[in-house]
Amino acid sequence: MLRLNVIIASTRPGRVGPSVAKWFHELAVKQGTFDTHLVDLADFHLPIYDEPHHPRLGKYEHEHTKRWSESVKAADAFVFVTPEYNYGPTPALLNALNYVYNEWGYKPCAFASYGGVSGGLRAVQMTKQTLSAMRLVPIVEAVTVPMVAQHVKDGVFQPNELHIKSAEALLVELKRWAEALKPLRG
Repeated sequence: MLRLNVIIASTRPGRVGPSVAKWFHELAVKQGTFDTHLVDLADFHLPIYDEPHHPRLGKYEHEHTKRWSESVKAADAFVFVTPEYNYGPTPALLNALNYVYNEWGYKPCAFASYGGVSGGLRAVQMTKQTLSAMRLVPIVEAVTVPMVAQHVKDGVFQPNELHIKSAEALLVELKRWAEALKPLRG
């Protein structure tokens, strides 16, 4: 079975990401399309990129990088659960993307974004430029949650029908791409 990493892309205290990610993860597990893993960037404690060698070489010296590399390498697809910071992606996500290189190659990805009125869409669009340079393949299907605070009750994300239908469609399409790209991953 193909592995999906659902990545919580915010690391700040008080973040909403874990509640949205937990919901998406549970939905993905229930759908059964992937062997789904919930991955929290905060658990890796990645400082601003601190490896002495270019990531393409894969000569990692730090334990946090080796753990991150293993997590990324193990996945066949990704869903980035991400907010929008000042019209752009979170610094934690960009840093994590740049930590490794070959591990990302020829894998599809999608977004479950959240925020205020834009639902994180501006951050998603900016992040896609970086993803393409890393040979990740961002798909069109997405979950977008505008005004996310209205959907969180007692720390639990309360999806509406559109969120659920979007997530289900995303998972179906993500599997297609993961299967199609598998030969390129060797």
